Amino acid sequence: MLTLHVAESSPETAVLVDGASLAAVGPYEDLAAAHPGVRVRRWPGILTPGLLNPYGPELLEGAYHPDPREADEFGTEPITGERARLLFRADASRRGASARRGVQRMLAHGTVALAGELRSRAAVDAVRRAGLVVGQRPENLPGPASFSPVPLVLLPPLKPGGPARFAVFDVPDRAALVRLGAATCVATVIDGRLVHRRR
Repeated sequence: MLTLHVAESSPETAVLVDGASLAAVGPYEDLAAAHPGVRVRRWPGILTPGLLNPYGPELLEGAYHPDPREADEFGTEPITGERARLLFRADASRRGASARRGVQRMLAHGTVALAGELRSRAAVDAVRRAGLVVGQRPENLPGPASFSPVPLVLLPPLKPGGPARFAVFDVPDRAALVRLGAATCVATVIDGRLVHRRR
């Protein structure tokens, strides 16, 4: 089933999704006219190719992402350093659940690809299940490991026949995305599947 995604502030870069691929990329009015009756998903903000997070190992293997049920004990933010290592040593089963929650945080920040060599089976499995692409780290890493690194690393432009992998950010333009960061993500799509949607 075809789905047409359009964002309010970037109607010139609407995408027509057919399964896991992009059938077309272009102005919303043109795509809608060429495909009458197509299912349409409307989003606030801008639609972009999605982000590469260069800190895969640091965020998925070097940090513990607390379960919401652990908030009273550990808080809600990732735990790093020696404290994370102690948590993983005390209970090895935490590693897989933490990696899955870390991947969910990445998806909630418009991440569709990550970089860095993952060594733990738990992180590799979590990344594979989510459909995240693993790529090369940029030569110059943006500074400290974050779900919204500065500067943001956008993937190459979307094109027909390419993978249906993109994100939508509730900002008026790319300059605002750079200024406000990836926490403005409202939707992330990987292989045509909506893997994150802000409620």
